[in-house]
Amino acid sequence: MKILIDTTANTLSLQEERNSEIVDLYSKKAFELLSDLWLKTSWNQKYSYTFTWMGRPIIQHPEDMIRLQEVIYTLKPDLVIETGVAHGGSLVYTASLLKAMGKGRVVGVDIEIRSHNRAAIEKHELASMIQLIEGDSVAPQIVAAATKGIKSQDTVLIILDSNHSKAHVLAELEAYAPFVSVGSYIVATDGLMQDVYDVPRGQAEWQQDNPVEATREFVLAHPEFIEEQPAWQFNESDLNKNITGWPNAWLRRIR
Repeated sequence: MKILIDTTANTLSLQEERNSEIVDLYSKKAFELLSDLWLKTSWNQKYSYTFTWMGRPIIQHPEDMIRLQEVIYTLKPDLVIETGVAHGGSLVYTASLLKAMGKGRVVGVDIEIRSHNRAAIEKHELASMIQLIEGDSVAPQIVAAATKGIKSQDTVLIILDSNHSKAHVLAELEAYAPFVSVGSYIVATDGLMQDVYDVPRGQAEWQQDNPVEATREFVLAHPEFIEEQPAWQFNESDLNKNITGWPNAWLRRIR
């Protein structure tokens, strides 16, 4: 595919093997095409590695964090479980939102929590709201520890951000989905792998081995969940598509 941008004529020309099309450079379609390309380029440039939240690195695209905030504020969860800790920025981000709402706690699970990251998280101002669990996220004893204390009336949101292979994400979905409350979500992040397999930092096998393949297979076997992008809480534009590193990530429990 070739994209030609003409800022004099204000057009975007899209050329594929058998088809070509010219659209208004400032149209919705042009915006979406350029956004998709920007996502791939920004991922390759490690753009998401340039942000912190309250002092801790948070390796996500900003729009995904804002959309997550919208969901957390709407749900007001009692518990958020996140697999994948890294530097702890995502845990601190979620804890700060829960702190502002006056309820909830966060559990972070990782197969290895490096000592300097653990120390930074444990001395953070929001440490009292965060529980760290080290171990394989799908091991029965780790799942039991992460979900301990959940009450029947609790609202539970789960975010999967550890090993992003299809097999591991599918195993996490099977392990943690039973604890998601009706109306809430289990989120399989970083499905953008399916689109960045061909960039310099990508890997060819990601085209098939990625979180999106896991969510598709999971939903087919679990009718109590549907794949559904959370509704935007405010929109005065014609846009309706997230600019996201998390395509097909949001699985809502409907019963």
